[in-house]
Amino acid sequence: MSIPFSKHNFTKKTYNDVQNILESGWLTHGKYTLAFEEEFKKFTNTKYAVTVSSCTAGLHLSCIVAGFKKGDEVIVPAMSHTATSHAVEYTGAKVKFIDTEPLTGNINVSLLNKLISKKTKGIIIVHMAGFPCNMREIVKICNKNKIKLIEDCAHAVGTVFDHKHVGNFGISGSFSFYPTKQIVTGEGGIVITNSKKVYKKIKMLKGFGIDKDITQRKKPGFYDVKELGFNYRMTDFQAALGIRQITNYKKNLARRKRLAKLYIEKLKINNKISFAPYNKECSYFVFQIFLTKRDKLLKKFSELKIGSSVHYRRPIPMMTYYKKKYGLKKNLFSDAIKYGKNNISLPIYPKLKEKEIEKICKVINQKI
Repeated sequence: MSIPFSKHNFTKKTYNDVQNILESGWLTHGKYTLAFEEEFKKFTNTKYAVTVSSCTAGLHLSCIVAGFKKGDEVIVPAMSHTATSHAVEYTGAKVKFIDTEPLTGNINVSLLNKLISKKTKGIIIVHMAGFPCNMREIVKICNKNKIKLIEDCAHAVGTVFDHKHVGNFGISGSFSFYPTKQIVTGEGGIVITNSKKVYKKIKMLKGFGIDKDITQRKKPGFYDVKELGFNYRMTDFQAALGIRQITNYKKNLARRKRLAKLYIEKLKINNKISFAPYNKECSYFVFQIFLTKRDKLLKKFSELKIGSSVHYRRPIPMMTYYKKKYGLKKNLFSDAIKYGKNNISLPIYPKLKEKEIEKICKVINQKI
């Protein structure tokens, strides 16, 4: 019996909602998009939420709103998906990479002050695998240096820090609904913010820079374009996929945490692997373990049809585009490189059975 890496959590009502939207012919600018934004606002306890076509789009728009431009520098983690640094590069600003913590993959806050210069205009942090960054220290450093903070929350639906949902600490937080994430809409994302000014600008920029959305137009086609915007909208049927997941997400989150505890219980006897201690504020997008000779275990998982992944294998500054542009030395990112060489992401979705986790852990403990 195979164990997939991820499994969708759609209900029959969700399928009915999507079918109704498709049959109506009203595929965008619809009521489900507004309802999804409203429910996500409630869940994250934020003032504003804007759906977008992807988390990357949300990060890009956030960088524009932050005012990043040519000549500016923005600090980003060396270990992340390339979307984090790409969003900065799109604006003409330069990325400045920071090394990460060995077991969480989050930025090493102790290195921040050394990287800040007069050109530093912002920081984008990533809550890797759902583990919250040390927001207390990061916010303090940003405030002291008048640096704008953007949160990449692609892995972090349900992650909190000091009882406050992540995404609420900076000017904005961008979330992903990619097929393997905690909430799935195929592609798609959402940006949250507590600033009305940021909200209005992102809302306008995501729809070509048009000043009135379709519900605000008194006459068909009566609108103006005030800024060079983008087509970064989410469809209404994508929002319909997401809305029932966010309304039921507390159960999903509780299940993920129970499964994380089970992994820890079954794997703590194995001194050849390591993992971050249990964190009740983590949303557990995946459960990560770290070991040398990682590929041997990945091969075994493949043979047994056990789903697994790697988040991520190579630090961003070692990718060809960034390597050619910045020419940074490996020794600057020793922990990120080690993280990339040793991490395996294990499945932890709500439909995963406890006996399946026992099987996964048995393979790990026998083969390593």
